[in-house]
Amino acid sequence: MSPLKPSAKALVPFVSVDHMMKLIHHIGAEEMLRGIADYIEADFKRWELFDKTPRVASHSEKGVIELMPTSDGDVYGFKYVNGHPSNTADGLQTVTAFGLLADVATGYPVLLSEMTLLTALRTAATSAFVARLLAPKGAHVMAMIGNGAQSEFQSLAMKAIAGIDEVRLYDIDPKATAKCAANLARHGLKVVICDTAQEAMLGAQIITTCTADKQYATILTDNMVGAGVHINAIGGDCPGKTELAPAILHRAEIFVEYPEQTRIEGEIQQLEATHPVTEIWQVATGQAAGRRDDKQITLFDSVGFAIEDFSALRFVRDQLDSTGLFHALDLLADPDDPRDLFGMLQRAKP
Repeated sequence: MSPLKPSAKALVPFVSVDHMMKLIHHIGAEEMLRGIADYIEADFKRWELFDKTPRVASHSEKGVIELMPTSDGDVYGFKYVNGHPSNTADGLQTVTAFGLLADVATGYPVLLSEMTLLTALRTAATSAFVARLLAPKGAHVMAMIGNGAQSEFQSLAMKAIAGIDEVRLYDIDPKATAKCAANLARHGLKVVICDTAQEAMLGAQIITTCTADKQYATILTDNMVGAGVHINAIGGDCPGKTELAPAILHRAEIFVEYPEQTRIEGEIQQLEATHPVTEIWQVATGQAAGRRDDKQITLFDSVGFAIEDFSALRFVRDQLDSTGLFHALDLLADPDDPRDLFGMLQRAKP
């Protein structure tokens, strides 16, 4: 089966949650994070080939449901994803997702996959790929502010891709921090549990904020952020939801995925629409500078973009032939005569 072409019998490979977990363990979590980061970097370096649009969002009082589409001209992809912070109170995930790739030439789907786990991996891989570009040289300590579902993935990605060896944890919920610390045990990181965000940031060259409440919040105040750090702000990802004091934004060099989306959803929704930002694909291709000196504060205002999901789905698709970790899904009607769909229906009559 060609990695990105429809099969002859129009069966669509489907990667279930069970298969995704088996795939991650088969490859290894850190190796998979590195692989996805490589695919993201490759796609960022051909950024100008892609269709780009802000995600299509349906907001409610409880959360948001979004579609994230893109295409490179040969392959089309989209992700369905929700964000409902109050779900955890009912024992549900804050974020769930699934995604699809299709062959542009025929319109036929070539992959359907769960993306709840895969989104966690691609978000972490993107964070670490960008940190590798922007963090101060020799950075090895990260403060992880917000110890929910993304925290372990972020920590492992920063270890595997950006070279950290210590993570300092803080969450307003001590149970979340205890969970994260337990999950990171025996993964080769020094894990430090902290009582305050300020304590977590002591000695950290990389600061990751990833909190869940859908509100304008100030997780980091201006006086908490010293010179020379890299901030990976991933929790502010929809209108009305932020984590950083505006003064930090005015002191930092800001890097984004897609300005048209980030100005609506990211930390920079707090700034004037004309405030300058640098697109991270320009840094990846050498068209723009990243970190210029040891005193500079770099800020990755990350809200997640469709091309990153496209990259992650491409990575998964390329593993299927060798692993067999998928179901062949009878998703598409495939009559012997393409003009006789009704005849196919009649032949199936009991």
